[in-house]
Amino acid sequence: MKFLIQRVKEAAVDIEGRRVAESGKGLLVFVGVEKDDTEAQADRFFEKLLKLRIFEDENGKTNLNIKDAGGDLIFVSQFTLLADCKGQNRPGFTAAGSPEDAKRIFEYIVERSKKEFSGKTGSGEFAADMAVSLINDGPFTIYLDNTQV
Repeated sequence: MKFLIQRVKEAAVDIEGRRVAESGKGLLVFVGVEKDDTEAQADRFFEKLLKLRIFEDENGKTNLNIKDAGGDLIFVSQFTLLADCKGQNRPGFTAAGSPEDAKRIFEYIVERSKKEFSGKTGSGEFAADMAVSLINDGPFTIYLDNTQV
């Protein structure tokens, strides 16, 4: 599994001109699901996401997590995070989970967030052609994979 986490001032996801998610200050999280990823891994990634202290406190130090900062979350499924470009110019995606498994894991993460995260949770739609917009805050971008969670 891979998470590409953008700290944002605002973000939005549109599909065919329809706004499906929007946020103010918070995190925009691109999610890549690999073969053999499980709900247990998704749990670890989600818990790590909530604990990351990447928001500034009153002294300008990055000491606050998403809950402490009162931010929003938007999740976007993005299998291209799993691109393999070694020795080739056309990316390969053999590490990506099957569409069925990836959708199940992605939707599991979103539903868990809606149930357990006190702030606003939004998401794109799995396998949709999405227009994702954001104003990056910082910029502050974190990349998490299975070696870090």
